[in-house]
Amino acid sequence: MLNRIAGARSAWMRGAAAGLAAALLTAGPAQAQSDQMAAISVPAQPGAIALGTGPLPGAKARESWHSQYNSVFVRNVTEATLTPFLPDPAKATGTAVVVAPGGGFTTLSLQNEGWDVAKALAARGVAAFVLKYRLNQTPADLAGYEKDQRERFSGTRPMPRPDPDRMMANLQPQIADARAAFALIRRRAGEWKVDPNRIGMVGFSAGAMLTMTTALHGEDAKPAFIGNIYGPLTPVTVPADAPPMFVALAADDPLFGNGGFGLIDSWRTAKRPVEFHLFEQGGHGFGMYPKPTTSTGWFDEFARWMAMHGWVKPAA
Repeated sequence: MLNRIAGARSAWMRGAAAGLAAALLTAGPAQAQSDQMAAISVPAQPGAIALGTGPLPGAKARESWHSQYNSVFVRNVTEATLTPFLPDPAKATGTAVVVAPGGGFTTLSLQNEGWDVAKALAARGVAAFVLKYRLNQTPADLAGYEKDQRERFSGTRPMPRPDPDRMMANLQPQIADARAAFALIRRRAGEWKVDPNRIGMVGFSAGAMLTMTTALHGEDAKPAFIGNIYGPLTPVTVPADAPPMFVALAADDPLFGNGGFGLIDSWRTAKRPVEFHLFEQGGHGFGMYPKPTTSTGWFDEFARWMAMHGWVKPAA
């Protein structure tokens, strides 16, 4: 796969690599909420399905969970899973969405950017599937993780800019997990009442990076449409069959708010459908958190966009 995409390396990957260093620190809501991390026991995950992509090579730390910003996070995921959130059969539209939470590839904001998003989609008749993809290893204990993150962003530790080739190589486990997720949904489409041609993907921050990479280089995992929620917006080479794209970003996002809008221009230049919402305030990581900022309305806008394209109406 690396050989196939080497010739199509884009500025998006370079911009994503630059933003990834900052995104490694999970950003929370701008409103006042406790950012204190607290270890929690593994929560029930009814319906989670192992994707069979194998354990993360060389992993030593075991999967662990913690709370932060009144939400649930998971670290050191070594085996990927997919959790279905299916709509009431009476409301099912046949459309499905793979939901990729963010967290800088070291943690996953599984509640705010995963389960809560999936529940909201299912309520609108869309089958949603939360992808718990494999993550880069961090210290096993929570105190060690917090110390590692503080040092990473204190300016005392060198922060080398990852080159595109290394970044793509490091994303191979996550790309494999996304491909496996699409394959599983299509394999069980009849059981889950899903149209195999109406499977989209929405990602947040690092999950948006994975969504974009899946859309552009995922081979057999091509989404029918994509949502990029506060991911990098640097330019990309857009193929002729690029999927319709929805983008939401806050202007005061400390990671990607000042990086320009090249991704939007790229889609428009290629004459591919794109909708872009730039909210005045919201910061990074707003997800489904209730906030006084207009960024809280991103999901309703996403749902309206899906309706405009006919994806929340039952397929003929």
